[in-house]
Formats: sequence, structure tokens, C-alpha cells
Amino acid sequence: MPPIPGYQLGITSNEAFDLPALPHSILIEGGGYIAVEFATIFAGTGVDTTIIYRGDCILRGFDDDMRRGLEAGLTDRGIKLIYQTTIKSLSKHGNDISTTFSDGVTAPYGAVMFATGRNPNVRGLGLETAGVKLTPAGAIAVDAYSQTSCPSIYAVGDVTGRAALTPVAIREGWYFAETVFNNNKLAVDHSQIPTAVFAEPEIGVIGLTEAEAATHGDVDIYLARFRPMMNTLSTRTERMVLKLITEKDGGKVLGCHILGPSAAEMIQLIAIPMGMTATKADFDRAIALHPSAAEELVTFKAPSYIYRDGQKVGG
Repeated sequence: MPPIPGYQLGITSNEAFDLPALPHSILIEGGGYIAVEFATIFAGTGVDTTIIYRGDCILRGFDDDMRRGLEAGLTDRGIKLIYQTTIKSLSKHGNDISTTFSDGVTAPYGAVMFATGRNPNVRGLGLETAGVKLTPAGAIAVDAYSQTSCPSIYAVGDVTGRAALTPVAIREGWYFAETVFNNNKLAVDHSQIPTAVFAEPEIGVIGLTEAEAATHGDVDIYLARFRPMMNTLSTRTERMVLKLITEKDGGKVLGCHILGPSAAEMIQLIAIPMGMTATKADFDRAIALHPSAAEELVTFKAPSYIYRDGQKVGG
């Protein structure tokens, strides 16, 4: 909860699962997974939903095409977006919560939800006595093998501030056990984590974003936008976006980003060849399964645009 007047009138994702009734409207502060996923849920149940975020676009750190694609999808579903603004105070106003923004505007909402992240729960553990160092964000600092600054103490999962995802915590725990008890030193590759955002439209990603890849040398970008075949006989207008990022000239696949139906299912499978350091040429050898959205990933004939010496060419 943010340290603002009236913060206790708001809820978090904990209380959102136990509401006695749906509010007529809700304001959700935040721009990450939780904010957009709960916005999708509330809007889907008919609640007038608004997201307020201090940045200039949701999902900071994701590829820009995924961010803008989801932004358009949320807007199409009637979700309002307020950027570069924060909540300054909350107060009770009849049955509503009167919300004052950083720009001085005040508006009433049926509920206000804070989805601005979680802090590591490390207070009172005596870490400072044991000599365990923390990161500037208050997480437990660890090396590649999850060992802290105190050699006999290890830490895994969200509390380390690495990737706050359940499967990652499980893998870190497994590799800790292998390293310490089986004399088999294993380190989790945090650059190869498939990630999904279960909003509407859905997003699945793995590897480098376009902006990150452009700083890693010469890369090729393959981009497809199309209306999914499953929607062609309906009134639904949303489009899919698939992006493949590779080293130049058919080299190693560096990133894959998908927006649209079943994006998470596709990205889980893409994680396998990427974990095997597959190249664009490897993808090209796969025969397309038609009709499917995923076939686009193995039928790209030429880059949509490229980066050479850090500069975008074409596109």
C-alpha cells in the first residue's frame, strides 16, 4: 500500500478475491501484470474499469509492440487508461471512494485497488546479525547459485528480487539442492524465462525485447500482424502480433513475443528450442501447421526490418 492519506480505503489483489459484491466502478493503480489482469477481470464482469499509471505506457520492460498492442486491446474493451498520474489521497464519499490525483483532479469510484508491487518480507529475520546483505530494493542479495553474503545461508524465490514467478522459485530451489547436497553446481538461466500476461489480449514472451537486442549487435526483426482465423467469422476485431528477434543472417533466436489468443501456450513451446540455442534456420526447417497462428513463426521469409551497428534499417 502506498503511504498516502486514506490508503486503508483501498484494496490489493488479496482482497479482490473476497469482495462481498462487485463495485459499480474501480480504479486500479499500477501498470504491471496484476494491474492489467485484474482490469481484464473486472471489465469482463461489467465493472466500469480505469487503470492509472505513473508511466507513459503499461507493462514497462516488455517489448513495445506488446505494450501498445495490449493497450489497444484494453481500450477496445472499454477500459480507460490514465498515464503519468498517481493517486495522492483517498477519502470516503457516501458509498464511494473520493480519489484525488497528482494533477489535482478528484473523482469518485466504487473501489480503488493498488497493484503497485510487493516488498520482500525480510524484516525481523535477523539477517543483519547474520551478515546477509540486501539489495537497494530490500531483497536478499544472492549470487548465481542463490548463495547470500553469509556462506551458510541461501535464498530462493521472490525474496531475492530476481524473477517473481512461481516456476522460477521452484527451479531455483531445485538447483540449490543440486548445488549444495548433490555436489552438482547448477545456476538458473534467468534470461530464458517464458512469461505470460493473462489479460485480454493475452501476451507470451521469452528472451530479449527489440530494444534490448539492438544493443547486442546486428539483429533481424520478423514481425507479423493479422486477424486470427478464429475471429474471421465473428464480429471480434482484435489482431495478433508475432515478433521473432534473431541474430543477423539466420542466426540464433534471441527473443519471441506473441500477443493474441493462446500466446502463453505458444511461448511455452518456443522456450524449448530457444533453450537449445536454436537459430532462425532451425525454425525455417520446421514445416508449418496450417491453419494456425503459430505457423507464422516458421514461415517468415525475410526480416521486416533490421538493426546494424545499433541503427534501425527499414520498417
